[in-house]
Amino acid sequence: MAKEKIVLAYSGGLDTSAIIPWLKENYDCEVICVCGDVGQGKETDGLEEKALKTGASKLYIEDLTEEFITDAVYPCVKANAVYEGKYLIGTSMARPIIAKRLVEIAKKEGATAICHGATGKGNDQVRFELTIKALAPEMKIIAPWRLDTWKMQSREDEMQYLADHGIPFEAGHDNSYSRDRNLWHLSHEGLELEDPANEPNYEHILQMSVTPEKAPDQPEYVTLDFEKGIPVAVNGEKLNPVALLTKLNEIGGRNGVGITDICENRVVGMKSRGVYETPGGTIMYYAHRELEYLCSDKKTQAFNEVASNKFTELVYSGEWYTPLREALSAYFDKVNETVTGTVKLKLYKGNIIPAGSTSPYSLYNESIASFTTGELYNHKDADGFINLFGLSMKVRAMMMENNKNK
Repeated sequence: MAKEKIVLAYSGGLDTSAIIPWLKENYDCEVICVCGDVGQGKETDGLEEKALKTGASKLYIEDLTEEFITDAVYPCVKANAVYEGKYLIGTSMARPIIAKRLVEIAKKEGATAICHGATGKGNDQVRFELTIKALAPEMKIIAPWRLDTWKMQSREDEMQYLADHGIPFEAGHDNSYSRDRNLWHLSHEGLELEDPANEPNYEHILQMSVTPEKAPDQPEYVTLDFEKGIPVAVNGEKLNPVALLTKLNEIGGRNGVGITDICENRVVGMKSRGVYETPGGTIMYYAHRELEYLCSDKKTQAFNEVASNKFTELVYSGEWYTPLREALSAYFDKVNETVTGTVKLKLYKGNIIPAGSTSPYSLYNESIASFTTGELYNHKDADGFINLFGLSMKVRAMMMENNKNK
């Protein structure tokens, strides 16, 4: 009789390496590992050998980088999705894309369960599991860190477990940050960041960027071209989605742009402090907003803020595959139909400074906005407008005055 198959979301780190023999021991199963490559670079090197040595029957390394950008990043850019005013939701955006592929491979392999190594404290358990429930409600989910049969509580426990099972594993240094990388960003947690009173040791932390102090002493200009809210060219050069974001990361990184320190509210309710590097994404978001300011009418722009907050909350909480998120994306697709044009920005030591925007859909009209009276605006029209606009205030003031005199 064939063994049960379990698909494991695999990174090659200590946690998921220990989970492979643990699954085989506790479920008498075949473990199929899946690594979703969303632009984490060299982190996927040597993974197949490591997974097989640790007891997996096979490893899928799935290149999801372009899908991640087009299907997750771009909808978030259109929505200006920023969590709690700072975090450009890089990890949040990637998890549904990875989990979707986990489901697809689990169905292809005839697996009965999907396993992940997220802890019971973090956001990722929610994001992975909500996606699995939405796309494969019949699929069993195994979260070892939440089970009584998982006895390991530290790196040392996991190393000892692997050694006891005769599995060689080369341990990394335990004096490093907990990091999550994709093409959009790099997150850092742990060490001195665990105390919000401590200033981040940026010289030790940063990998995608330089500190603003080490950025060039001369500003660098960059232009972005957008079509319907989507960036299509940098400095006049049309690029595919992966190459475009890679280019922006290089430009932003060398100018110290997109470094964020935030103490955020996790889905499960606790505060978590981390540092995020999002050099290219920060430029992209900023340019998109500049073009919106030019092309969106007043009421649409105001409602965008409301819709953006809800959209961001859904993405952060792992509710990507929900009717509301899909409906909000349809809204943002519609309002971005006129967000087309070119934005020029000046980058200088961590700062982004607007340097001009143009669009065929610009709502700026010099004849109206200029201090010089134009043909489309009569100053006298403001008399009636102000009288009506302020009528309720005037009526209330009259009432208060009458009551005061009684």
